Amino acid sequence: MSIWEYANPKKFMQTSAWALPWVTGLAVIALVGGLIWGFFFTPDDYKQGSTVKIIYIHVPSAMMAINAWVMMLVASLIWIIRRHHVSALAAKAAAPIGMTMTLIALFTGAIWGQPMWGTWWAWDPRLTSFLILFLFYLGYIALWEAIDDPDTAADLTSVLCLVGSVFALLSRYAVNFWNQGLHQDASLSMDAEENVADVFWYPLLICIAGFVLLFVTLVLIRTRTEIRSRRLKALEARERMA
Repeated sequence: MSIWEYANPKKFMQTSAWALPWVTGLAVIALVGGLIWGFFFTPDDYKQGSTVKIIYIHVPSAMMAINAWVMMLVASLIWIIRRHHVSALAAKAAAPIGMTMTLIALFTGAIWGQPMWGTWWAWDPRLTSFLILFLFYLGYIALWEAIDDPDTAADLTSVLCLVGSVFALLSRYAVNFWNQGLHQDASLSMDAEENVADVFWYPLLICIAGFVLLFVTLVLIRTRTEIRSRRLKALEARERMA
């Protein structure tokens, strides 16, 4: 069985209908369990106090803000190369979710940064690239809405997605590219010495899993909605021609 079978809208609708309840249930379990564990059963940090617990929202949302754009990039490349409509619709469906994750990351970062840095905002490389990424999300969504022909909209938004991927990359690796800046190093790393303490690390991993599953759930729901909307418009067009 080829993975490209799922580019068929009928096959995608059948498979996603089966998977959606399971993914949704796992997302709820991981999010509720991880957030309760993190906020109520972990100690305050010796430096940051209780403000450290915002890590359970800030870090997963920041990761998903970047990874949502990466998913859109992959889907856009599939559209450009193979012209599969489901991939274009999936990219369109993911954009508002990624934008929301970026906004959550910016707000929680400001709330976390104010007591640590003494300011709500700084033109730090990572913060600035994240703000630009948010603007790219806005532009991507606006471009889809501004163009009536769906294939033309998919083409232009795919190009925009390719350009915006530079800032998704900068958002992830800005701390490595520039040594200066207020933002700390990554909370999670392949190097165990750079990770947060285990007491925070384990619930954080569960929260990250919950955010990933939430993202998948919302993308499936929105992609299914986009496919139904496309079918409805096609039926309306046929009725007008009849």
